[in-house]
Amino acid sequence: MSTGTQDANGTTLKQRYDDVKSRIAAAARRAGRRPEDVMLVVVSKSGSVEQIRELMQMGQVDFAENRVQQLLQRVAQVDEWRARRAELGGSAPAVRWHMIGTMQRNKVKKAVEAVRLIHSVDSLRLAEEIQVAAAKRESPVEVLVEVNVSGEGSKHGVAPGAARHLVAQIETMVNVRARGLMCMAPLEGGVAAARPTFERCRELYEDIRQTGVGGERFNVLSMGMSADYEVAVECGANLVRVGGAVIGPPQVSEEPDEA
Repeated sequence: MSTGTQDANGTTLKQRYDDVKSRIAAAARRAGRRPEDVMLVVVSKSGSVEQIRELMQMGQVDFAENRVQQLLQRVAQVDEWRARRAELGGSAPAVRWHMIGTMQRNKVKKAVEAVRLIHSVDSLRLAEEIQVAAAKRESPVEVLVEVNVSGEGSKHGVAPGAARHLVAQIETMVNVRARGLMCMAPLEGGVAAARPTFERCRELYEDIRQTGVGGERFNVLSMGMSADYEVAVECGANLVRVGGAVIGPPQVSEEPDEA
């Protein structure tokens, strides 16, 4: 098995992956939490399929994409590889796909067929689209409500004050299940700006949990990316979305989804 593309510091994919996992564990312990209670989702959008395969063989289960078209390509490629390995008697580790990008409504149907969790539900209208698209599924589509905690105009997400109401509306739907909240740190200000944003989202998440909206299954708090995932874990995140810190130098160019 290849050790992966080296970055500017000469580190391999395995070294980067192990380092991120180690840092997550240390951050969890600093917060008095168990490392195993924090899920690492590798954002594979700029990585190669070969890197995804390598990470799967290292035990990584959860991967995220931000474009539906690329997501579907990756799902097909990985499924084909798993099938070939199974035919040859080899192990074929499972994969859970996450959608973290803003979704065009005309791509919703295809996305819900492929993903385990959608992180970016930022409106009732999108939730309703998912509800219709998931009508033929055997189980509900699990989603996170995206909250624009920092209030930046460039970010998607509902206002903090509207989050509980959206969760409650989703709970009336048969085919959609609200699992928690997602937020992003401000674009500027680094870790110093990220911490209060994450703390505010944690407070909002706990408030919604205490009201009972969403029930026991409302238990996911998705915060933190490559630049700030350690702070996010310290602030209560139990799911972090890490791309470049694991993938290293981009292996594929990012292009927008076709309309």
